[in-house]
Amino acid sequence: MDRSRKKPELLAPAGGMDQLEFALYFGADAVYLACDRFGLRQRAANFSLDEIPRAVELAHACEAKVYVTLNAAMTGDDVAVLPAYLEALSAAGIDAAIVSDLGAVRLALRHAPDVAIHISTQASCMNAEAAAMWHELGAKRIVCAREMSVADIAALRAAAPKDLELEAFVHGAMCMAVSGRCLISDHLNGRSANRGHCTQPCRWTYSLVEETRPDERFPVEEDEGGSFILSSKDLNMLHHLDDLANAGVDSIKIEGRVKKAYYVATVVNAYRQVLDGAEPSDFDRDLEAVSHRPYSTGFFYGPAEQAPHGPEYAQTHALAGTVLSCEQRDDGLYDVRIDLRNRFFEGDVLEVLSPGQPVRALSAARIRRIAVSEAEGGPCEWEEAVPVADRATTVYAIASPFPLQPKDILRVERPDLSARSS
Repeated sequence: MDRSRKKPELLAPAGGMDQLEFALYFGADAVYLACDRFGLRQRAANFSLDEIPRAVELAHACEAKVYVTLNAAMTGDDVAVLPAYLEALSAAGIDAAIVSDLGAVRLALRHAPDVAIHISTQASCMNAEAAAMWHELGAKRIVCAREMSVADIAALRAAAPKDLELEAFVHGAMCMAVSGRCLISDHLNGRSANRGHCTQPCRWTYSLVEETRPDERFPVEEDEGGSFILSSKDLNMLHHLDDLANAGVDSIKIEGRVKKAYYVATVVNAYRQVLDGAEPSDFDRDLEAVSHRPYSTGFFYGPAEQAPHGPEYAQTHALAGTVLSCEQRDDGLYDVRIDLRNRFFEGDVLEVLSPGQPVRALSAARIRRIAVSEAEGGPCEWEEAVPVADRATTVYAIASPFPLQPKDILRVERPDLSARSS
């Protein structure tokens, strides 16, 4: 990343409190999240209104901002209760509301005047006139339509109001519908993607059936005219952040509010370090370590690519656990306590993700399970040496040749994950 230019903000997804904490730990400048209504990811853990003040407190303590998504398609019933939501969010101290509905914009200006308005990608803003109109209505930022190229964004930046910020997605799942406004889920399942309940029918396996021969199925294939399936490749712009900064993007956004903390930590860490000057190629392997579809650069340099062949998802590593504590021993090694998530054996190579550092490796040595039993004087803790750590959410200890910090990530390679479909 060119250090002579102002770095774009790194905006990370926070589907729940766990993801928020790891996004902040690994260097996000801002997080976006949703309450239990009005967001487009109802499958995420999300936050209750009562939890928002704590989320804001945690983020602001790390000098990060909090943006709340209110970008679902709004019905009359929604706008009737939205004022109270907006007032509660404003009282909690959120920094911006991400909206796409004109009614929501109007209500936000009235009921949360201190909260910045960001126009969601759902609004499909992709020209300077539309951007200027949103700016006149009170918007501080436009989230660029997913279908825009780098050149399109540069042209928009040149013609849009100078104090209007631009945000663009740089990593994560892509939707085959224009800026995510899909009707297929609602049509097939009665669950609207535009209300946050997408069942992802674009990821299903389809075949062609001729009406008079219902038992004879034909595969859907790709030819020189293009692809005829719906599933798109994932976006990955790690190697092109300079292009986006040069085009005038103020904030780069990682998709993934239904992803787990391991995904958020890994991807945020990669983009943070590249923004801070690391070589993108040093983190290609990290982005392969988390669950993803085949990568592409979306619409930024031409038409987006679909994923005509399996496997649908790939992943090279599993989360072994997160570090709870670390203490130096008399022999110079360090006792590391881990909240276990996936099994590993004595002698397995564990890779460590720490903010601002290259990936380090250690051999799982001296595995001990930490147990607590009730004794006469109260709870009594004891250790049991074991050849394998295999009880998820149980605390284990290992010996490390170097110190680790709480919330550091430990991952273990799992070749069997690299060709799965789900």
